[in-house]
Amino acid sequence: MEEKVIDTILKSFPSISLSEMEGVRLMNRIDTKYTTTSEQLVCFLRLLQKDYYIQEINGKRVSPYRTVYLDTPGLSMYLAHQNGRKTREKIRMRSYLDSCRTFLEIKDKNNKGRTRKVRMPLSSMNSYLVTEAEVFLYEHASFQLQDLTLQVENQFNRITLVNREKTERLTIDTDLCFRHLSSRKEQSLPGLVIIELKQDGNIPSRAKVNLSQLHIHPVSISKYCLGMLLTNPEAKRNRFKKKLTQINKLANYSYGYII
Repeated sequence: MEEKVIDTILKSFPSISLSEMEGVRLMNRIDTKYTTTSEQLVCFLRLLQKDYYIQEINGKRVSPYRTVYLDTPGLSMYLAHQNGRKTREKIRMRSYLDSCRTFLEIKDKNNKGRTRKVRMPLSSMNSYLVTEAEVFLYEHASFQLQDLTLQVENQFNRITLVNREKTERLTIDTDLCFRHLSSRKEQSLPGLVIIELKQDGNIPSRAKVNLSQLHIHPVSISKYCLGMLLTNPEAKRNRFKKKLTQINKLANYSYGYII
């Protein structure tokens, strides 16, 4: 039911093209994440209609994404997050399916909370020039290609909004599904919505005001860590137990042994 309502609301937003969005990439930014339900998402989108554009690609306003995360065999990047380190790194391959583009991406977060993202294009997720990837990681990452293995895959649908001033982007992820690439264990979260506000600094934001009005509060969450927790029972998880309980309530889903 909410899906049809959301689709109707999205049609009422003025659109912005992918090429126009290139000027709002915000590759060095402050990210603030929120989790909510599809019911609350309906209310949130209604509040944004007058102040935001929606990204449209080939006539579509909801875009499918596929991501594969890399980490060391000992899960160094996952454990940095689990252990509460302020400086963290993620390395992933992401396919933007509507635009038929795939990138090898590195996201670094510093101790001031700023996120820097760099990326290089790939021909596909299954085919990339090893030498080019090695050079790219050597120049931009703390880990080298030979130290990494494929860990977790996720798929989700994304709504991308940008404010009228084009100073912030808002991504809204739904229909999240995860798969561990070694164990092949799968887990989906049909009732969960992850919202991410991307800003170049702590500037006034209509979306942030609306989220507060709806009692949707910031939460530190990583889709990579969430996927690892849901598909790898051996992964250390003590720091995440409270968040998993909150997500369980939002998604109205039982995670069994995870909580």
